[in-house]
Amino acid sequence: MDLGPHADFILASYGVVALVLAALTAWLIYDGARQKRLLENLEARGARRRSRAADQGSLDKANPK
Repeated sequence: MDLGPHADFILASYGVVALVLAALTAWLIYDGARQKRLLENLEARGARRRSRAADQGSLDKANPK
């Protein structure tokens, strides 16, 4: 495969893109694990998700006793 006189630039560009994608993927994995730990810590301290309470409240309104 002949990339012509700009082969160094083209290959360097692909290398930079590969590094950026790898860094973003690693950051997403790290941040996802960090957010999960923070959420588990909050739930262990007794904090609950508002969406669960809101869902329960909407169920109670839909099915009054």
